[in-house]
Amino acid sequence: MAHVRLFKHYLHLPFIVLGLIDWILVALSFALSVFFRFFGDSELFWSSIAFILPSCIVFATLSLLVMIALGVHQAKVEEGMSSMMLRTIMAVIIVLPVCGFLYFLVGDWLWYLGDQSVLTSAAVFSVFMLGFGRSVFFALVGKDTFRRKVLVLGAGRRARQLFEDLTTPFNKKGFNLVGFVPLPDAPVEVKSEHLLDLPTSLHQFILKNPIAEIVVAVDDRRKGLPMEDLLECKMEGVKIVDGASFYERESRKVALEMSTPGWLVFSDGFNVSSVSGIAKRSLDLVAALTLFLLSLPLMLLTALAIKAEDGISAPVLYSQERVGLNGRTFKVYKFRSMITDAEKNGAVWATKNDARVTKIGAFIRKVRIDELPQIFNIVNGTMSFVGPRPERPVFVKELTKKSRSIRNVTALNRV
Repeated sequence: MAHVRLFKHYLHLPFIVLGLIDWILVALSFALSVFFRFFGDSELFWSSIAFILPSCIVFATLSLLVMIALGVHQAKVEEGMSSMMLRTIMAVIIVLPVCGFLYFLVGDWLWYLGDQSVLTSAAVFSVFMLGFGRSVFFALVGKDTFRRKVLVLGAGRRARQLFEDLTTPFNKKGFNLVGFVPLPDAPVEVKSEHLLDLPTSLHQFILKNPIAEIVVAVDDRRKGLPMEDLLECKMEGVKIVDGASFYERESRKVALEMSTPGWLVFSDGFNVSSVSGIAKRSLDLVAALTLFLLSLPLMLLTALAIKAEDGISAPVLYSQERVGLNGRTFKVYKFRSMITDAEKNGAVWATKNDARVTKIGAFIRKVRIDELPQIFNIVNGTMSFVGPRPERPVFVKELTKKSRSIRNVTALNRV
């Protein structure tokens, strides 16, 4: 199994293992910094380890949490090792003042966090040890070590969409696609080289070829599924998952073309209650206020950098109208990353290497600093710390129109 589900989120096992290794390396880096700063004698160091461990654990845990928040581990897959290490350096820089603030609150229990030279040395050691450790990790595990072998049942429109949307960018992430098994008398839209011609039943194929997961991506289930065969496979420990759920899990997006009323009814994304609503709002406020205090120096530096590039009279923030819960519109705030007249000709989708993006804007967009002013949207309740991306009204209308057209075409195809 190459993923673990936690709080309705799927975490890929390779990143969990790598996160644990990162935590250990950062803790060792802090301990090494303390050793050179105060001890130099290994016997004396080990006799004092009980006093050193709390600071090591807090420093490593904070570093890992900030790295997760900045998407450090995911950056390796999407942008490469250089981006991963750049985000790591940014995370370490953010952790340093946080550790100093914690020492101010707690005091002697985290005594070593109060020494600036220890923190600085630990940050430097961490970057080098993490770079070395990650290089060794990715060299040893190989690209196929943690991947699940996935077989797709169906070879029509839905199966083709899975192949086109997931195989290229997500072939690096969590699965290897074994092939597609077409249903009898069903249209085939997947290329022949990706089709599997099973001489026996699906169950017999699973016994001879270890498969971790079967994705059901047929266009019309009314034409019949090999239910007994699928049940036999499930009894063998093979996971059976719907195509739309598989797409959502692997891409972290919902495929509108694949979603059906039945899938929406049985999905677990609409479970709400008064208790969970209050808890979510409380968590939003605590997280937003904490993030505001921790990121305030960074936001001030960002504002100064924008002013330095575009002039003292240039605006630092910009706001846009977005669509929120139940279609209500609100203003979302971000650091300005484009030229001041970026939309003089109307709303335009942002593109890769967009010429409207400034030099400072390109950097803050890359490391997501431009999103920090949205803390104010979380505090005033127009946004949640975790939730769907609010889009602009003009784009919502466009996407709604396209979605309805796709649904109408899908309904006609089923008829």
